[in-house]
Amino acid sequence: MRMYGEMKEGEIDALLNLMDDPDEGIYSHVRERLMSYGEEIIPRLENLWEINSFGNEFQQRIEDLIHFIQFESVNKGLERWAREGGENLFEGALHVARYQYPDLDESEVRDNLNRVRQDIWLELNDELTALEKVKVFNHILFDVHGFRGNKKNYHAAQNSYINSVLETRKGNPLTLSIIYIVLAESLGVPVYGVNLPNHFILAYVDEFNIIRFIEERINPDADRPDVLFYINAFSRGAIVHKTEIASYLEQMNIEAGPEHFSPCSNRAIVGRLLNNLIFSYDRLGYPEKTEELKRLKDTLKAHSEGEVD
Repeated sequence: MRMYGEMKEGEIDALLNLMDDPDEGIYSHVRERLMSYGEEIIPRLENLWEINSFGNEFQQRIEDLIHFIQFESVNKGLERWAREGGENLFEGALHVARYQYPDLDESEVRDNLNRVRQDIWLELNDELTALEKVKVFNHILFDVHGFRGNKKNYHAAQNSYINSVLETRKGNPLTLSIIYIVLAESLGVPVYGVNLPNHFILAYVDEFNIIRFIEERINPDADRPDVLFYINAFSRGAIVHKTEIASYLEQMNIEAGPEHFSPCSNRAIVGRLLNNLIFSYDRLGYPEKTEELKRLKDTLKAHSEGEVD
């Protein structure tokens, strides 16, 4: 094992020494070999970037290589999450956040979420009605912790990164809804996402029909779950009724279908999260980011059985 480790370190050292080779063919081979080591090579590359004296082109090569390795790590993580069913929505949102924040401190993000969860948990009890539970969620989220919709900078990319929203308390309808869903699931409250065109809301599912909801996610031909009412997280948790959704769709000249009133999958939610980021970066003029996010979307879609548009 020691000899193998020494051989591995020797190869890495030799490859790093060739990073500044002007021959593109040699550099291409070096790049491929270094990429094969994955994220474990990044600290060595960062150290080389700091101490090098070869100029801007050499530094740019290192930066590009680090970014590519980190991107592939995000892509593989998202692929694995989708392939395994996408059961944990928070994990899916974290995979997306790592695209912009590869060194994201997951424990800190979870701590931010758990502080909110603890405050909600202290106010909940089994005697509360569905509406009363939502009032508790809304009070803790929007009054106590100050979460709100970022209406001034609605299309900012930061609104789509879960770690940023938990830190700044500002987000778009989707990320605020994701936080609401994750908290509700952890506390046994049946709140799920509804993928409306140009908006995202929440559905409070009848607790006595939760088995039907699970069956519907597995079998599209099963009966749709009963929804008691809807919630607009972007409007501080305002209650929305089915007739309002129907009116909204009519104003947009969209024929209402069952999918507009029923919970969607976690993979569909993460797909929409990627769509939001693609739109944000395209609007800001970052074609490289736009193309990379499209690649992530393709990866997710390939393992989502028609759930992601």
